[in-house]
Amino acid sequence: MPELPEVEVVRAGLMPAVTGATVLGAEVFDARSLKRHISRAERDSGAVAAGHGRTLDESTRRLRAADFERRITGARLLSPARRGKFLWIPIAPSGVPTAVPDEALFAHLAMSGQVLLRANDAPEDKHVRIRLWVQTAAGSEVRVDFADQRRFGSLAIDPLAPTHDGKAAGWGTKLPLLPAQAQHIARDLLDPAFDFNAVAEQLKTKSVQVKKLLLEQSLMSGIGNIYADEALWLARVHPETPANRISKRRLIELLEAARTVMEKALSEGGTSFDALYVNVNGESGYFSRSLNAYGRQGQPCQRCRSLLQRVVVGGRSAVFCPSCQRRR
Repeated sequence: MPELPEVEVVRAGLMPAVTGATVLGAEVFDARSLKRHISRAERDSGAVAAGHGRTLDESTRRLRAADFERRITGARLLSPARRGKFLWIPIAPSGVPTAVPDEALFAHLAMSGQVLLRANDAPEDKHVRIRLWVQTAAGSEVRVDFADQRRFGSLAIDPLAPTHDGKAAGWGTKLPLLPAQAQHIARDLLDPAFDFNAVAEQLKTKSVQVKKLLLEQSLMSGIGNIYADEALWLARVHPETPANRISKRRLIELLEAARTVMEKALSEGGTSFDALYVNVNGESGYFSRSLNAYGRQGQPCQRCRSLLQRVVVGGRSAVFCPSCQRRR
């Protein structure tokens, strides 16, 4: 699943094309990719269909597809923003250029979602589920394709709500407005408003294995299995260590290690293991060549040459060095 660096690569790639762009048209090829989109008719009636994707009946899928196409066409898009693994593009209110937006185009990439910029005459991709035609602020026309091989991701027009702390919602925006579907997501470690001290204090109160807590999006967002393993290796912390057995100073060092790892991944375009993980131009990242722990069980540690081992923590694989990351 794409983690923070991969989603940030997509956000940064979209920014010059969509900021100030106008949506000329839209087409939904597969309404299952609108599983998190709620039509105005559903919202106004209070009769929101239960279930997601495949469990929605055909009439609801058609309703949502028509609603999405109608509402996004003609929209003027603002600068894309991100919190953790969640991406959104605020929509400027029609007719009032300086008004504060109250909706956003919300993207959840899930396992295999891709947001791709294409020329209007580019070849078709069989995995494209939703397509937008936009005119950029510079006047050129491009295609924005949402492709998703496994159909776990989605697009939605989602209402914006104030952030809990009144600060900018995330990376790429100055607005204290967050999509409703991301309200439960904590700030990420690249967010200027992320409070390392406060999060370390929260971790210190928990007897849960620290690897499991790193993946808890309500504490800190954007860290998945790859960067959790890499951060623990860099900070020399055993993944099974209960957080309350680690000093606050060491917990802050671990959080800083996670930030360092993700910054390095960003500089290398993210981590790509197959064709599902690409930027807006369809190009793969190269951080997979720099991994020190994730996926390297049985291989020598880059620091001490001991063989890396694998354990399961909270149902997820964790790779660590038994010499450098001793359990305390």
